[in-house]
Amino acid sequence: MTTGTWWFFGLTVAQLTLAVVLLRTRSRGRPELPPQALALLRGGPRAAVTVALVALHQRGAVAAGRRGTIRANGGAGRTRDPLQLGVHRSLQRALALRVLATRPKARQALDALRAELGGTGLLRPPGRLRAARFLLACVPVTVGVGLLATGITAPALLLGAPPVLASAVLLCVPPTTRAARRLLAGLRERHPLPAQRREVTDGKDVLLYVALYGDPALALFLPHFSRDGGLLRRRRDREDGYATGRGWNPENGPTCTGGAPD
Repeated sequence: MTTGTWWFFGLTVAQLTLAVVLLRTRSRGRPELPPQALALLRGGPRAAVTVALVALHQRGAVAAGRRGTIRANGGAGRTRDPLQLGVHRSLQRALALRVLATRPKARQALDALRAELGGTGLLRPPGRLRAARFLLACVPVTVGVGLLATGITAPALLLGAPPVLASAVLLCVPPTTRAARRLLAGLRERHPLPAQRREVTDGKDVLLYVALYGDPALALFLPHFSRDGGLLRRRRDREDGYATGRGWNPENGPTCTGGAPD
C-alpha cells in the first residue's frame, strides 16, 4: 500500500471526524415547549404549521377552503405566538398546506422557532447540519479520487470501504437529537391518544395531541377541517420522519434510517 493511499485515507478520517463534531449537540435542560415546537420536533415544518392552523381554527381565524386549501376567516385573534401570526398573515388567499409552509412570513417564524430549539440542544443547527452533510458527501469522492490516483487494489478497497459506509450512515442522522426523541417519547407515554373525542374538552389538550400524534389526532378531533383543508398526509408520507430520520425531507434530507451522534 502506497503512501498516497494512506494520505487519502487520513483525509477521509478527518472529514468524518469533523462531521461528527458538527452533528454533536448538548441538551441544555428540558424547557416547557409550546405545541408547535413539539410538532416541529416530531414532524418538521409542516407539522408545526398544522398545529398553528388548528389553534387559529379553534378561534375561528381560519377555515377550510376549496380543493384542500386553508383560507383566512377574520383576524388572528388575541395571540402573540409568532408562528400563528406568521401563518395567518400568509393567508392573503387560500393556500394548500405545503405551499403555506413555504411562504416568507411563515418560514421566518419557523426559522425563529428552529433557532430557539437549536439553543436548547433539541434540534441540530441548520448551518452545522448542512456543513456536516457536505463533508460526509465528500468522503466517497475523496476515496474514489484516492483509488484512481494510487491504483485500485484489494487492500485499498478494504481500507476505503469503512469510511464510505460510515458517511452513508451519518448522512441519515435526523435534525432532532436523542434528547428531543426522549422528550417526545415521554410526553406520549404521559399523554396517550384518547380512544374517543369526548374524552378531551380543553382546546389546549387538543393542540398537544395534534403536536404529539399528527394525523391520528387530527382525524379524531377535527375530522372535517383536517380532511377538507388538506391537513392529512398521504399514505406514502411518514408522519414521524423528521424525528427519526425515516422519510423526512424538509430540507432535502435523505430518506433512510440512521443513528444520531448525540
